[in-house]
Amino acid sequence: MSNLCISALLIALICSQSVLPAGGGGKTHHYTSGGSGIAIATAGFDLADVQTVEQLNALPPGMKGLIWLNESSGVTPGFIAKVKPFIGNPRLFGFRLCDEPDITGKYHSPAVRPADLKAEADWIRANVPGAVTFVTLMDMGSFEAPAFMNTFNPANTGIDLFGLDPYPVRGKAFDLDFIDRTVEAAVAAGIPLDRIVPVFQAFGGGSWKTRTGVATDVYVLPTPDQANQIFTRWATYSPAPVFDFAYAWGSQSGDVTLGSTSPEALELRLAFKAHNTAQ
Repeated sequence: MSNLCISALLIALICSQSVLPAGGGGKTHHYTSGGSGIAIATAGFDLADVQTVEQLNALPPGMKGLIWLNESSGVTPGFIAKVKPFIGNPRLFGFRLCDEPDITGKYHSPAVRPADLKAEADWIRANVPGAVTFVTLMDMGSFEAPAFMNTFNPANTGIDLFGLDPYPVRGKAFDLDFIDRTVEAAVAAGIPLDRIVPVFQAFGGGSWKTRTGVATDVYVLPTPDQANQIFTRWATYSPAPVFDFAYAWGSQSGDVTLGSTSPEALELRLAFKAHNTAQ
C-alpha cells in the first residue's frame, strides 16, 4: 500500500477514535504469551501471561500480569472463582477473557454471545477497578478481505481492548497490506483505533495451518527485517497502544517462536528487544 493510501485511510480511521476508560497510563506495555516472567524480561517484555496468583506474585520487579481466564460463558461460579483471587493485587494489569471468540460456533464450539462477554467485563469493572479486559478477535473473513462486522466490539461487550492478529509472513509471500486490510475492517465493525492491540507475528513452521487451504501457504518465522517492517506498519495506526502482543514466546504446535533456541529465533528476539526497549 502506498504512503498516500495509508494517509487517506488514517484520516478516516482517526475520526473513529474514542477515549479508553481504563488501563493505559501513558505507557505502552509489551506482552507475549507462553513464557515465564524472568525469561521474557530479557527481551524487554514487561507484561506476562499468567494464570495463578503464585505466578503473578513471582514476576520480576516492574512486570505486571495479564491473567488468562479462558472464560466466555458469562458470570458463572467458575468465572468468579478464577477472578476473585486477583482482586487488590498490585501486580495485576488485567484479564484476557478468551481467545478468538466465535459468534457463529462454526470454528470454535460453543458459539460465544456478546452478552456473556459483556456480563464478564461489567463484573470485572465493578469488582476489580482499573483492571483491563481484553480479547483477541477472530477474523470471520479471509486473507484478502478480513471481516469483523456483527461480531464483537466495545459497544456490545464492554471490553476495553481487542487484539488483531494479521500474520503477514506466510508461504513465499510477505504482505504488509494484510495489516491495513485488517485494521480497516475492525474499525468498520465499531472498534476504535485506540482500543486495538497490535498482535505481531513471532512464530513460523510447525503444524499451524492458514485458512486458505493451500498446502504451501504456511506461516513462516519473520526475519528481523520483516519484524521491523511489521512494527513500522502497525505504528501508522497504533503509535502508542496500551500494549502490544508478540505471538508467541512458547511453542504450541511444533513451531519456532521467540522462546526457541534456533539462531533464527535468537536473531528475531533481538529485534523484539530493540522494539520493546525503544521508548
